[in-house]
Amino acid sequence: MTRFTLISLVSAVSVFAIAGCAKPAAEKTVPPEADVSETASVEGDVTRELPANAFEIKGSDGVVLIAEPLGQFEEPWAMTFLPDGNLLVNEKEGRIKLVTADGDVLGQIAGVPESEVAGQGGFADLALHPDFENNKKVYISYIEAEGDLYGSVVESGTLNLTSSGGELTDIERIWTQSPKIDTGRHFSQRLLFDKDGYLFITSGDRGGQTPAQDMNGNLGKLIRLNDDGSLPDDNPFAGQGGIKEQFWSIGHRNPLGIAMDADGQIWENEMGPRGGDELNRIVKGENYGWPVVSDGRNYSMLDIPDHDTRDDFKTPAISWVPSISPGSLIIYTGDVFADWKGNALMGGLSGQAIVRVSLDGEKGTEEARYSWDERVREIEQGPDGAIYVLEDGFEGRLLRITPKG
Repeated sequence: MTRFTLISLVSAVSVFAIAGCAKPAAEKTVPPEADVSETASVEGDVTRELPANAFEIKGSDGVVLIAEPLGQFEEPWAMTFLPDGNLLVNEKEGRIKLVTADGDVLGQIAGVPESEVAGQGGFADLALHPDFENNKKVYISYIEAEGDLYGSVVESGTLNLTSSGGELTDIERIWTQSPKIDTGRHFSQRLLFDKDGYLFITSGDRGGQTPAQDMNGNLGKLIRLNDDGSLPDDNPFAGQGGIKEQFWSIGHRNPLGIAMDADGQIWENEMGPRGGDELNRIVKGENYGWPVVSDGRNYSMLDIPDHDTRDDFKTPAISWVPSISPGSLIIYTGDVFADWKGNALMGGLSGQAIVRVSLDGEKGTEEARYSWDERVREIEQGPDGAIYVLEDGFEGRLLRITPKG
């Protein structure tokens, strides 16, 4: 059973104040059914009948989407599609559930390591090894404690699936966030394998700001490792000794989304302080400036120099003031939303929307927002080309989103 840890009142209040924290349980409200389309399209122009609880989402660009609720989870944080079309859904308290593409829970995965739950942190992301169909390896991120100190870890294991769940075995430590800190903020801990099989890990600044520029700790960094946790020879700080040999880029605050486009380029989004959320095109060895520069300002209302005041730091492709609190990221590659191919889609927490951004070289342009007044924790593209979303909170729904008509 997951062990809850009571952190200090001051830390708890700080966690509640920031944009990325989870909201309390609340009754879901579904928009009126009068506007529901009877059908929606998926990959291959196949038309499906929709259930009565489906609802419309009208974007700021006038595009109407159909959202189909498939299921409900307790503080869901991540989801990953399996080769057979089923998916794994992670819940913050330490559960992985095997779910069909229609939202039916087949069972729970046994053998999952215990995760601490501290503020924003808990059981987080899951990524399949690029050769998962043969080696059945998965990678998970979660929180561990040492006394009153907390930090993220990444481990690998073998996933043995059954028709009613499965079991995680042969668990091995891949990476440890360092140093551990006595707050529950900015763990980040998203995972991504790139086209060459390298593992990227997002590591937040843990609320301390200055660790993002400290080369003696891996907080506020984007990490790049081999699949066994060893260090690639071509990392930007390879051969310099110490923990810095893990780093791919530095100067990050709270990166909660990471994705790869069709050309293999890595993109990352992160929460700024009061405003200044960013979508970044990631470049080997670059410094993204936090906390020296930001297009936002501190919660104390003290200003921070903008990115354009320092050309020695990498500027974001696009930033947001006020905040949208991006909690997830994909680069869309399907045909269901043909006009969106190559666009970044981000789940907005405080923004309560899917935020769509077109990408042109090193720059991004916000094209539209699609909002239904719920915090969006996770977004993924399904094998059918539809968009799947996990809402944030204790009654977070799994939604399948398709175009109307």
